[in-house]
Amino acid sequence: MNDAPQEEAIAPAQQTVDRETYQRLLEEKRALEQRVLQSEEHRRAFIHILTDLNALNRKLADQRKAMIHILADYEQDRSRLAGQTERLDNSRRALMHILQDSHQSNLRLENSRKAMIHIMSDLRETTEEVRRREQELREKQEQLVQAGKLATLGELTTGVAHELNNPLNNIGLFIGNAIDLIELGLAQANYEQALHELHSAMQQVRKATEIISHLRTFGRATSVSYEPVSIGSVVQGALSLMREQLRLRQIEVQVRFPVEEIIVRGNAIQLEQVFINLLTNARDALATEARKVITITCEAREDVIELQVSDTGPGIPPGYEKRIFDPFFTTKEVGSGTGLGLSITYGIIQDHQGDITVDSHPGMGALFVIHLPPYRQE
Repeated sequence: MNDAPQEEAIAPAQQTVDRETYQRLLEEKRALEQRVLQSEEHRRAFIHILTDLNALNRKLADQRKAMIHILADYEQDRSRLAGQTERLDNSRRALMHILQDSHQSNLRLENSRKAMIHIMSDLRETTEEVRRREQELREKQEQLVQAGKLATLGELTTGVAHELNNPLNNIGLFIGNAIDLIELGLAQANYEQALHELHSAMQQVRKATEIISHLRTFGRATSVSYEPVSIGSVVQGALSLMREQLRLRQIEVQVRFPVEEIIVRGNAIQLEQVFINLLTNARDALATEARKVITITCEAREDVIELQVSDTGPGIPPGYEKRIFDPFFTTKEVGSGTGLGLSITYGIIQDHQGDITVDSHPGMGALFVIHLPPYRQE
């Protein structure tokens, strides 16, 4: 009986406890639900954070990859820059060497320039000296040529005297005839004959004048000028001065020239002296020969005029062919020649841009061959 009231007394207390527990549990439930809600919110926030973190990680991964590429490019750029720096350093060192070499070259160039100035000064003085020497040599050569002409005139005096003697005798004869007609009072009746005698005398005067004029022209010292010259006229001029000497020595001259006129560029007086010298040598070579013939030939080729002067003399002694054109060299006896004729001849031909050679065989005479450039009208 005591247990029932006790249970009844416990029951309200138990209810109170259960109610408190229930309240507490409700509160805990509410708190737990609140915590669940918060957890859910936290979870959703965490999910958002994780999503953001994932996106951030992807961005970071992309950035890491980009950084890796940037680092790779940077490494390549650094390597290239290092190479360029090395090359630049090498170039700088090379440039320093070049600048040093350039400085040394400038110093050498300055020294060379100074030396060149001295050389140019010496060269100018040397050139002036050479020019002065050439002028002196030219004057000496002209004096030598003039001396050769005067020597030739001296040798031609006898022949020219004989050649002048004939016109003078003829002049005396014609004028004497005219005087006789006048003195005998026959001049009026024989007017035509007296006039003919006087005309003949004047013709002989002109002939003598031509001879003297030719001698004066040949012997005159004039400046050398070059112009178109007929080589046939030159040879005939030389023969006109030598004709009497050759005739007195019974020397026959054969001239074989083309029909057309041959023109060269030169000085007529100098070329005439060449042929007078060659004719004089041939004349002396034929002094003791039985057959005395001098042959002058001319052949005109496309680019050269060839002239040959040959004789039937004994020829040039062996070994003398190379010395025949040397100044003062002669094979004649002492007092018989100056040794200048062929030397002057050689110089004149050289001045005319030509050449002269000799071909000789003992007992077969001497052959002089002259080559001259033809005249070409510009």
